[in-house]
Amino acid sequence: MAPTRGSAAYKKKDGTLAMAKDAQSVSWTPTAPPGSQPALTLAVTSITNLQQTPASSAKVMLKIFAQPPGATASETHVFSFTSPLNARGEADAIKDALSKAILSAKIGNATPAAPGGGGGSTSAAMAIASAVSSTPGAGRDTNAWYDDGRLKSDVELQQSLLKANPPLSKTFMESLRTKPESISNSQFTSQFWSSRIHLLRAHAIEKNQTRGAYNVLSSIKPKTVDNATRLSISKEQIQLIFSQHSLVKRVYDENVPKLSEEIFWSRFFQSRLFKKLKGEKITDADPTDPVLDKYLQHDDEAERAKRLMASYIPHIIDIEGNEENHSQRKGNQPDLTMRPASVDKVPIIRTLNTLSEKIMSHVVPNDVDPSEPIGMDEETFNSLALRDLQGDAEENRIILNIKDQSRFFSSNKESTLSTEALLYAKQDPAHVLRSLRADLTATSSDLHLETAIGVNDDSSSSDDESSSHPKTRHVGSKASLSAATTQMLSAIVQQRAQSDDLSFSAPAFTIHSPSPPSTLSAPIFDRLSLTHATTTEFLHHFWHAFLSGSVSRADELSKLVETLDRAMDRIKAVADDAEAERMKEVEKVKKQVREHYERTQKKLRFDPESIGGGAKVVNQLLGPTVRAIGVAVGEYRKAVREAEREEEEGGG
Repeated sequence: MAPTRGSAAYKKKDGTLAMAKDAQSVSWTPTAPPGSQPALTLAVTSITNLQQTPASSAKVMLKIFAQPPGATASETHVFSFTSPLNARGEADAIKDALSKAILSAKIGNATPAAPGGGGGSTSAAMAIASAVSSTPGAGRDTNAWYDDGRLKSDVELQQSLLKANPPLSKTFMESLRTKPESISNSQFTSQFWSSRIHLLRAHAIEKNQTRGAYNVLSSIKPKTVDNATRLSISKEQIQLIFSQHSLVKRVYDENVPKLSEEIFWSRFFQSRLFKKLKGEKITDADPTDPVLDKYLQHDDEAERAKRLMASYIPHIIDIEGNEENHSQRKGNQPDLTMRPASVDKVPIIRTLNTLSEKIMSHVVPNDVDPSEPIGMDEETFNSLALRDLQGDAEENRIILNIKDQSRFFSSNKESTLSTEALLYAKQDPAHVLRSLRADLTATSSDLHLETAIGVNDDSSSSDDESSSHPKTRHVGSKASLSAATTQMLSAIVQQRAQSDDLSFSAPAFTIHSPSPPSTLSAPIFDRLSLTHATTTEFLHHFWHAFLSGSVSRADELSKLVETLDRAMDRIKAVADDAEAERMKEVEKVKKQVREHYERTQKKLRFDPESIGGGAKVVNQLLGPTVRAIGVAVGEYRKAVREAEREEEEGGG
């Protein structure tokens, strides 16, 4: 197997970067003078990290971090790949080869050092994890997604998340501003992000997601600038075109030395070959090109046949392979939709299907166990098997011989009856009938089922409310149905208030109230949400320090209690401002009522309680937070009293 190599520039000099045949080193050899010896050789065991420019970058560069034996710091070597055709592919191939070599080297070094008793697997697993972590994708370590410690120490990732999430950034800055002086910035940051590891992990995964393969020809569209048609195309798009359409790469290789690259792409995107590869129908009005039109007759079926021959298809579902056994050349023709058509009739369908096959062939399936053997599994084989052609399954029964059946099957019929059936069998039917007639005679002749269960159509809800001793509600009565309807409508209104009124500002805020509170104004509610978030953050800090049991954190606890007291003051300030805002609205409505009376001499009925908002709503929303602060402060003071009592007893 030929060693992996690629054209790369090092320190502004052209050369070739290649892996050794034994995959133990990588070397760079300058192009000039010809026949030069490698100017740089790096052993795989000395490489500590690899970094590569993302796919969206125009330049293709690979940075290798190497630390020679005895050195205290790593050295960086940057290689710029200069191949005009496949720079990205060569860089990926060398990086993948280096990654595998580093992984093999680390596993080989870790496995012999493992002690007996099962420790070898642990060392190998750690070696694999470290080897994977040394090959980051797009400049970031993918293994860091699963390491909580590395996520909490990644300042760049945290700043990126704060920029992407303004509410979280506002909470962080407000909490940092109002934190106690006894808590350092590093302690506060560590505690803040320790409860938001899931957000950091999700943001890291989102940043490392890259766009997969797509139909690149359909995304390239010309633009009209200054009455001239212009088309912009990047190197990544050219690489995708070459990988998805091998014919374009062949045309490029055969004609670009004769034509300049700019002229080639300009003629290609205006040619009939471009329309054919996109799946569009070619018309007589399309311009002709003497160079590119020669490739219109390229045999796509031959290329497709090669792919099918390379792939394994079970004979039971291989329709083309069984065509000679299922020929319909005689007799009635198949339906129009089942007849094979030429490519010219439906080019878009065949083109899209072929392109989809190429794209999906490079996607690793996520529903397949990699440890399973390659080929058809047993379940698929059983589902495709023709059961009608199989013989009857051989019976595999166990013959049970019973000599004395009387031991298992009793002839006494009474033993088969239940206890309840035996009880009814002892009763006299005539006596039961007389009892039923007596019960029916005792009741009135105009007995009605609705009356029996308590339904009275002539009654009203006001009668039940005015009664000082309301009757017991029967199931199905009008009062019970009215109460059930009221409860259901109240629950629906409360759910709408939670999802519609408050979700836009505080998605993590939940109301626990029997009736939906009135909506506050946007500025007041923003202050309320921020106060709730910062108070919750300080409660997390308090319980983390309180439950640690460390005596050295006593001063920090006292400062946190003072911070919680100030949080209560902030909650009271928000409630006072909300009440002042509500009173302004009440005065405004009163003024409108007075003006209406002066104009029309008609009084309007106005209830100040109909104006929502105010301190009542704030206290209702922050009620659980206030109770949580009370519990935290109470537990702290209780612990202080117990510590003082123990100190007095010890001193006495």
